[in-house]
Amino acid sequence: MSSSSDFQQDRHSFSGSPQKWTDFELPGDTLYYRFTSDMSNTEWGYKFTVTAGHLGRFQTGFEILKQMLSEERVIPHLPLAKIWEWQVGVACRQTGHQRLKAIHLLLKIVQCSSQGDCDLTLLKPLWQLFTHMENNSCQDTAKPGILLPLHRALAELFFVTENRVTELGSLQEYLLALNTEDHLHRCTAQ
Repeated sequence: MSSSSDFQQDRHSFSGSPQKWTDFELPGDTLYYRFTSDMSNTEWGYKFTVTAGHLGRFQTGFEILKQMLSEERVIPHLPLAKIWEWQVGVACRQTGHQRLKAIHLLLKIVQCSSQGDCDLTLLKPLWQLFTHMENNSCQDTAKPGILLPLHRALAELFFVTENRVTELGSLQEYLLALNTEDHLHRCTAQ
């Protein structure tokens, strides 16, 4: 098997029992293979499975989803509620650039969604992270007011989401869903 028709690039050769075969990746979108038998056996041959892309490759999924969310004619055909749920989960589990990219996709979904597309209560863990970051930045008066990229991304996500739910007329439900009962009691007491 190879990624070139002359079998010179990314070549993988296998012979013998299935235990000698191993998984491998080929770059590109085309696979060339050649099966040769020495006629020493009358078994049926070999079976292999080809899978496009690589399951779990974050950057590939991010680019595809970003492009799909940028196409207005595609958006009505997307299961936005499910994509929203997945991306909130990714944003909660990932760190660094992957978390920022997941938040970027959440922003795109909020901007193109209609009422009921997104279960905004799922944002609660990200809201807690954001409020924790807000509280720490307010307490640290020795440092200038420069926000870290994650803090800025979360601030934009919640700003845009709040504006969107205000447009849709569900701001009160949104604010109640994000906050704990204890937090609401403290706010009421203040």
